[in-house]
Amino acid sequence: MKDILPDLCDLYPTHVQIAEPIFQDFGGRDHFHGEAVTVYCFEDNSKVRELVQSPGQGKVLVVDGGGSKRRALLGDMLAEKAAENGWEGIVINGAIRDVAAQAKVNLGLKALCAHPMPTEKKGLGEVGKTVHFAGITIAQGDHVYADCNGLLVAKQPLALP
Repeated sequence: MKDILPDLCDLYPTHVQIAEPIFQDFGGRDHFHGEAVTVYCFEDNSKVRELVQSPGQGKVLVVDGGGSKRRALLGDMLAEKAAENGWEGIVINGAIRDVAAQAKVNLGLKALCAHPMPTEKKGLGEVGKTVHFAGITIAQGDHVYADCNGLLVAKQPLALP
């Protein structure tokens, strides 16, 4: 386990946004960071499915599910696909499922909660949209840092201690 957020807050206090502590850790990695790829999708993970099938080296998928806890936006199969394609991590303002399986996937994962119900697949969602949740704003291309201490966002990449 590596505590990177406290050090980044000490080094860059005026350059970062800190998310409210609403997320739980679910993935196989305890810390991750990368350039944000954003998507807004309410109870429909069609765009998440498309994105995790693309190359994700150096990137963090930021999914704004509108805070819904009624449908899981990520399951083990999509998490495994994201890891296979090199994604560093996924942050979900919503629910996930297949928690035990996802804990074994080499992927950082933060979400609000677990819920067993899958989403509907209607092809809805908006990729590249600036999202707002947990008291922060994340735009496509921002830099996301996460560990067991929480979630941090910066406009530019930060030198890790």
